[in-house]
Amino acid sequence: MKTTDTRRLVFCALFTALIAVFSQLQLPIGPVPVSLATLGVMLCGLLLGWRYGALAVGAYILLGAVGVPVFAGFQGGAGRLLGPTGGYIVGYLFYALIAGLNLPRLLERFWGRCVLLLLGTAVCYGMGTAWFVRMSGRTLEESLSLCVIPFLPGDAAKILLAAFLTPRLRKAMRI
Repeated sequence: MKTTDTRRLVFCALFTALIAVFSQLQLPIGPVPVSLATLGVMLCGLLLGWRYGALAVGAYILLGAVGVPVFAGFQGGAGRLLGPTGGYIVGYLFYALIAGLNLPRLLERFWGRCVLLLLGTAVCYGMGTAWFVRMSGRTLEESLSLCVIPFLPGDAAKILLAAFLTPRLRKAMRI
C-alpha cells in the first residue's frame, strides 16, 4: 500500500470520528435534530473526494447500525436507520459522494463548492423526507415543515462555512 493511500485511510478514520462528534452537537427541535453532522459530511466529501469521503461516511453509518452510539443524542442501532429519520442518515452517504465529485472547475471556486453542496443537500433532503413520509405516515407538507424548512438557514450557513474552509483545510492537510 502506498503512503498516499495510508494517509487517505487515516483521514477517513479521522473524518468518521469527526462526523460522530459533530452529530452530538445538536439542538433537538423536533423529530429530526439540528446537528453539525452535515458539516462533517460536507467537509468529508470536499476534502477526501467521492471514494474516500463515501468510505468515511459509510464507516460512520456502519458503526451506528451495529449499535455504537454515534448518531445524534448518543444513539445507535439499526432501529435508528429503520426509523423515521434513518433516510437522512443514509442520505449522508450520497451527500459525500456528490460533494466529493472530482469537478476541478467547481472545486476551485467558492461558489462552485457551494453548488456541489447545495446539490448534496437537496439529495439528502429528498431521501430523508421521502423516508420520513413513508415511516411516519405524515403528509409531504407536514414532513417538509418539520424536517426541511427549519433546517434551511443552518444548512445555508454550513454550506458557506464548508466552502470557505475547504481550501484552507486542504492546504493544512496537504491533500
